[in-house]
Amino acid sequence: MRALIVEDDRGVARAVAHVLEREGYTTDVVHDGATGLEYATLGSYDVIIFDVMLPLMDGVSAVAALRRRQVSTPVLMLTARGEVPDKIAGLDGGADLYMTKPFDTGELVARVRALTRRVAPAPASLVRAGDLELDETTRTLRCGGEEFQLINKEFLLARLFMVHAGQVITKAQIAEQVWEGEPVEGNSVEAYISMLRKKLKFLGSSQEIKVMRNVGYKLVPRKDAPC
Repeated sequence: MRALIVEDDRGVARAVAHVLEREGYTTDVVHDGATGLEYATLGSYDVIIFDVMLPLMDGVSAVAALRRRQVSTPVLMLTARGEVPDKIAGLDGGADLYMTKPFDTGELVARVRALTRRVAPAPASLVRAGDLELDETTRTLRCGGEEFQLINKEFLLARLFMVHAGQVITKAQIAEQVWEGEPVEGNSVEAYISMLRKKLKFLGSSQEIKVMRNVGYKLVPRKDAPC
């Protein structure tokens, strides 16, 4: 089961992620509403936890936009606001349940379980970018008739690039999403990107990871790739 946590308070976000991971969930954590909307739209999640007060886009607006995009993933609103009008706004915007901070972690887990029980088990989740296909269940990267089963950080890195294909990904974003708060030693980011590049080349993919000097990296079609 996969959960997306959209929470700008990094301490709360880490705590929620930790609690859910103990229950067997795989979690993604982002810290602003615009990025949360993007992840929720492009990713495949069993449940999404949205804070209301977020930078760039508030949670209610993000969830409303998500529903306009026909994404039906269950949403739990998690916020310090407890007034009835705020709850009504969140629910009318497309949220399924509402919790007010501070919250009991046992109740949070129970509500998340209740939301995920409402949805039938989904088939294997696939992320696609160009001719690449990433199976999130088996962590297998495929292109044509070839495939690689990726180790954890390779998988997280490949998914980050594929979900955001064509967009610049900074080294800081890679460290946050792939290392998940762990210290990043030396040139570890460059080393994992090099390994992933070699796998793309072996697979014969039309996609490549391009260095954007002084900015970051992005997954783009090779210039010599067939149309």
